[in-house]
Amino acid sequence: MATPHHPTGHGPATGNQYDAPGSQVHPPAWGSSAPVTGGHGHPYPVVCRACGGQSAVDFKVRAHTGILVMMRFEHLDGPFCRDCGLAVVRQMTYRTLIIGWWGPLSLVILNPLTLVWNLVAHLKYRALAPSAPAPGRTHLDTGPPVLRRPLAYVTLIPLAWAVWVVTQIVSHST
Repeated sequence: MATPHHPTGHGPATGNQYDAPGSQVHPPAWGSSAPVTGGHGHPYPVVCRACGGQSAVDFKVRAHTGILVMMRFEHLDGPFCRDCGLAVVRQMTYRTLIIGWWGPLSLVILNPLTLVWNLVAHLKYRALAPSAPAPGRTHLDTGPPVLRRPLAYVTLIPLAWAVWVVTQIVSHST
């Protein structure tokens, strides 16, 4: 039995909420004028894995969870179109802001790096021209921007604690 593959042809299908049914990328029909400009040297068009939109970028979006001494790293590979990419970036950044700070290494290094990575992803997806989804499919729901979601401000708790710790260390060393 063959293993299902990721829509871009890079490894097994993840089966997560972003893999829409029928999102396999197929080569253009023989004699078709469809572009043959796949990413990573593949002779397939780069289409959004969620909605099938024709203007897509193959870029990874990340999330990080820090829990005291344990950590969890997540990522979701593209390609995504503008709307679906922004939806994924918003969801994973929001989750990172809420549950990514709760470990010492996460607070200082890993969560900030994840947020910077997602900022780069946000800029890449935002720079794309809007594209229509494939027939019978829809874009992922982008929801409100991250900073308009009240729980995103949970981030202030660990950040305030980190600032307090730094000020205590500085005041005791002088």
